Amino acid sequence: MLLPILPLALVHSLGNILTNVSLGKVAVSFTHTIKAMEPFFSVVLSSLFLGDVPSMAVVATLVPIVGGVAMASVTEVSFNWAGFLAAMGSNVTFQSRNVLSKKLMGGGGSGVDGGAKKKPMGNINLFSIITLMSFALTLPVAVAVEGVRFTPAALAAAGVVDPGLVMQRAAIAGFCFHAYQQLSYMILQRVSPVTHSVGNCVKRVVVIIAAVIFFQNPVSPINGVGTAVALAGVYGYTRVKRAETAAAKQKAQLVADVGVADTNEEVTGVDGGTGGRAAPN
Repeated sequence: MLLPILPLALVHSLGNILTNVSLGKVAVSFTHTIKAMEPFFSVVLSSLFLGDVPSMAVVATLVPIVGGVAMASVTEVSFNWAGFLAAMGSNVTFQSRNVLSKKLMGGGGSGVDGGAKKKPMGNINLFSIITLMSFALTLPVAVAVEGVRFTPAALAAAGVVDPGLVMQRAAIAGFCFHAYQQLSYMILQRVSPVTHSVGNCVKRVVVIIAAVIFFQNPVSPINGVGTAVALAGVYGYTRVKRAETAAAKQKAQLVADVGVADTNEEVTGVDGGTGGRAAPN
């Protein structure tokens, strides 16, 4: 059944809408600085819905993230509350999508067949269905809000020199954005979430630097320091999570090894006649 995927499509649609609202209100670099707070919302939502309570080390790494974003926000030339709140809202919606995706991909929700025992849905299939449902949800909104104003005639009347170029760039941007999202899900299927977070951190650095160079947005020293502190906090978060994951795996392996050793001792004792009941003559 597709009904359990509907909430995913809703938050996915809302997250993309809020991201684009933020990009329209503030500088690209500032939007992605705000979106560097995703780990904070991921920790909170995972604690609430998955029972994954963070350690104090993880919580400590959230301090520079929040502090860096606050520094960047105070000194941001293009700051306005609409862009700031839209970017923060996209953090909540996208991380909610990830948490819900975790639950579905674990096999607890919809499966790929209608049998009693449902199989977990793969990342690619899940994201494809989310995209199709999201398209169906947002199409009426897009037509109602901008459908008339986005036609070639309306663009020409508004003074756009080349409406065809606008359409072409919109198509290219849409294709590239979908390819990025699909590739992100494919990578997440092959690596751990921590490794995926490290790559996401690097992506934001590249986007912020490219946006500053391409759009020539003015960046004050404090704004630059705030952005750097926030990104450093994200990197620290991923390093701590990686260390905790490695420690948990090592502990689990140690427990497994001890269990195997105890089993071998019991078997040896029974076979050798020293640890079990003596065989009858």
